[in-house]
Amino acid sequence: MRPEWDEYFMEMAYLAARRSTCVRRHVGAVIIKDKRVMATGYNGAPTRTAHCNHARCLRERLKIPSGSRQEICRGLHAEQNAIIQAARYGINISGSVLYCTHQPCITCAKMLINAGIGKVIFTGDYPDEFSRKILAEGRIKLQKIKRR
Repeated sequence: MRPEWDEYFMEMAYLAARRSTCVRRHVGAVIIKDKRVMATGYNGAPTRTAHCNHARCLRERLKIPSGSRQEICRGLHAEQNAIIQAARYGINISGSVLYCTHQPCITCAKMLINAGIGKVIFTGDYPDEFSRKILAEGRIKLQKIKRR
């Protein structure tokens, strides 16, 4: 039962999501180039800061709905952490594919465009129609697949 490439890399994204410290949604991301892992990320607080599962979630306390006001959160998104990891270690991710457990938000979409990501493959929806529009405008292919 050898998995196809998309299934293989998506399962890596789900494995990364298990490291998430967010109390609302566990998201994982893997950046792939030439069928090789370039970087990984999951959503959570910045290094050396209190994790969301230990600090009380500000978004829950303020009753902020999912998909809005991302700046009111102590955490970074999985896609952001993957891009930052690649930058920190000098890894060129231009032309790569991002596998993500969820559709990127608008903030991550803009970062993916400027990072040179060529395609985003995801499984879970995210309530942000504008991100889909800007990804299309930025010529990033967006593909939703089913998780097996």
